[in-house]
Amino acid sequence: MGFGGIGIWQLLIILAIVVLLFGTKRLSSIGTDLGKAIKGFKKSVKDDDAEASTESDDGEDSNAKRNVEDKTEGTEKQSEKASADDKTRH
Repeated sequence: MGFGGIGIWQLLIILAIVVLLFGTKRLSSIGTDLGKAIKGFKKSVKDDDAEASTESDDGEDSNAKRNVEDKTEGTEKQSEKASADDKTRH
């Protein structure tokens, strides 16, 4: 017994009918096209995963840069305010 009650002989008969209907040339081109489609799908999934991980890494770096810039701007504003206060005192 094979797949769900279908034996090897039934599978061979089905294969022979498919070859007669479509021909070997058409079946090989269908197989080639299917293989290319699967390869393209795998490549796009891999690229999307790599892009997503790159974006998350970039996001962390840009957040860190923003925090440093915010702290720097805050310090500059405080020093400007302090110098303005010093001028008003004198």
